[in-house]
Amino acid sequence: MSFNKVVIFGVGLIGGSFALALKKAGAAAQIVGVDRIHDSLVRAKELGIIDQAASSVADAVQGADLVLIATPVAQTAAILAAIKPHLQPGMIVTDAGSTKSDVVAAAREVLGEQVAQFVPAHPIAGREMNGPDAALADLYQGKKAVITALKENAAEDVARVATAWRLCGAIIHHLTPAEHDQVFAAVSHLPHLLAYALVDDIARKPHADRLFQYAASGFRDFTRIAGSSPEMWRDISLANRDAMLEELDAYTAKLAVLREHLAASEGPAIEAIYANAQRARHNWISAIEAAEKQNKEGGD
Repeated sequence: MSFNKVVIFGVGLIGGSFALALKKAGAAAQIVGVDRIHDSLVRAKELGIIDQAASSVADAVQGADLVLIATPVAQTAAILAAIKPHLQPGMIVTDAGSTKSDVVAAAREVLGEQVAQFVPAHPIAGREMNGPDAALADLYQGKKAVITALKENAAEDVARVATAWRLCGAIIHHLTPAEHDQVFAAVSHLPHLLAYALVDDIARKPHADRLFQYAASGFRDFTRIAGSSPEMWRDISLANRDAMLEELDAYTAKLAVLREHLAASEGPAIEAIYANAQRARHNWISAIEAAEKQNKEGGD
């Protein structure tokens, strides 16, 4: 066993999948769940995601060697405050939040000198479904897990968190909190904002039913992520507001250029933008496929 007792705050998609993956790997002797929604704990127990539903934070973290916070990022400070009185030497606390600068700031404020025991991380995986029933044992298989270690973290604690995610099948990457937030504002947070905005715009039109009637696979693929948790993405948007505003301004400027070309019927200019985007996407997919092949061959 890599871990004797693992505690998970938030037993939905992210936390539940972490638990199932560790169970599949035989890497945790006991997994305890904590969740503000009692029915989620009951369901997680029924599904075998957790071994025990904690009655209190004190009971949950007693004797734990790893604690994962897998809740919307706005809840992080309150959860850390609840854990702090029971934080024992050797216990590692980590998270799965999609923003890191705000989480690190909250950890420093709440934990003080004990912040060394908090190792921030972010698994790059998800689905548009929520709750314990959405959890999958292989959700993290072949996916990236980014660790944004603090200068206070002991190397062995960072390694333990990396081990946990490797046992889930993830590939470990390292960024600073600021680097993480800038990157994901562009490639994750902004796309979610755009998907939500498009679906909301169409849903509010007087002929929305007719529009949705004819929406096909392209619309479904583009807007898939708008099925994600509104609460979670509200918190992410506000937590990474500055970086998101930069990316939104850049995207708005690109849309303005496209609008000018369209208004002037400038076909070659429009095609040039489309072609550059197509080329970039093809290169990106090819790089992903090459990396997946290399990882598979390495595993074999």
